Amino acid sequence: MQLSTKGRYAVMAMADLAGQSVRPAVSLAEIAERQQLSLAYLEQLFARLRRRGLVVSVRGPGGGYRLAKPAEQTSVAEVVTAVDEPLRATRCGGKGPARGCMKGGARCLTHDLWEETGRQIFEYLSSVSLADVLAGRLRPQEAKAA
Repeated sequence: MQLSTKGRYAVMAMADLAGQSVRPAVSLAEIAERQQLSLAYLEQLFARLRRRGLVVSVRGPGGGYRLAKPAEQTSVAEVVTAVDEPLRATRCGGKGPARGCMKGGARCLTHDLWEETGRQIFEYLSSVSLADVLAGRLRPQEAKAA
């Protein structure tokens, strides 16, 4: 499963914004420059993030954006799903549990494997906050035990 640029850029930008939390607001131009992202693309993403209540816009001189809630309370999964990035590993595009990727809506032999993989990815990203990303608390289990 590969996350598109929409989800990756949104997480990069939100982590950057979380790292600037001592400031009242951060401009998208600053985030775009620091993260080497397209300003126009960030504007589109932040419109979605604002609609989903993850960021608050601040108008006027020194305006920009700030997190709507603390970084510790904002999961990576929230950010990714806020920009309409699906967190699934199946190729099925239908609605409801009966839709599969084969003709007539049948499920392929490996459907349950990929569906569970997508669920595990979503569960992991739900357990990781923006604060965890900033603090580097994402080490593999082996590295933590060493």
